[in-house]
Amino acid sequence: MTQSTIDPDTLRAAWLRLLDDEPTLRIRNAADRLGVSEAELLATGVGRNVRRISADVAVLLPRIEAIGPVMALTRNDLFVHEKTGVYRNVDVGHHAAQVVGNEIDLRIFPASWVFGFAVETEGRKGLQRSLQFFDARGVAVHKIFLRDGSDLAAYETLVDDLLLDDQSPRMELSEARGPSPERPDSDIPVDELVAGWKAMADTHDFFQLLRRHEVGRVQALRLVPDELARRVDDGALRRVLEGAAEGAVPIMVFVRNAGTFQIHHGPVHRIVDTEGWLNVLDPGFNLHVRESGIRGSWVVRKPTEAGWVTSLELYDADDQLVALLFGERHEGEVENPAWQALLAD
Repeated sequence: MTQSTIDPDTLRAAWLRLLDDEPTLRIRNAADRLGVSEAELLATGVGRNVRRISADVAVLLPRIEAIGPVMALTRNDLFVHEKTGVYRNVDVGHHAAQVVGNEIDLRIFPASWVFGFAVETEGRKGLQRSLQFFDARGVAVHKIFLRDGSDLAAYETLVDDLLLDDQSPRMELSEARGPSPERPDSDIPVDELVAGWKAMADTHDFFQLLRRHEVGRVQALRLVPDELARRVDDGALRRVLEGAAEGAVPIMVFVRNAGTFQIHHGPVHRIVDTEGWLNVLDPGFNLHVRESGIRGSWVVRKPTEAGWVTSLELYDADDQLVALLFGERHEGEVENPAWQALLAD
């Protein structure tokens, strides 16, 4: 960890000057403009409207349910995924945790939840309260926003219990590490990769398959036959969302970052364009997509005990997976033919 060399008061003053010129500027965009992480910028409010709290998933997650309905937000550079509901059925393991409900569905990697903050911000609708969590680089991994039906007393009790002794506005961050270089295509045993792929019984086996053959995810998609992975144009996401809305095809939308997968189950209805963003604006579910940043779209097929499962996988310019879409299905169910037809179009 290295401590930020920027004086928090100086940084805050620069942020406030930006807001004077652009009152609607979001904190993530302001941080980019100022050349700092979002967590560093947020921490300048410690002692004012921000309190530092523990990001210990094992302590935090089981207690969120008591707050009642909240809005869960997980994002990366291209996708923002927002779901409103209650955190139910929490299970915390050493390497992973999950929240499994009809509304809030999360897969969490606790090692990436490093910094936590309780934040109060004045907005158009009054005081907005949230819990915000960041990785070691100061990049947001998950945020929880209170709603009108939230239990404020349960929220304050939780914040008091999670409050850290260290309430300094200074941050100690880790340097970002780039992805490991891929092996040359000629070193990959493609026949073995294909055979292992076709022998999978569960989509969750895919990660282990890649590790076993020491192959990058996009590299594997490139090397296998089209029957397993086929690259499509980057307008595919829009067509899939519009087709799912038009045909009332229930889907699953996964958005990921270093610490969290957030999942929507069910139909989508209202698809809207707004200033360079493609949006799903439905009750209880909002999705915002910066389409211009998508640099790889793949239709991918994986075998399971119930038959083949088809997904649309989306990547950024660095070949990092940012989102996946599936037809909605439960474990052991056959894939919806309407979803298969949508991706085969």
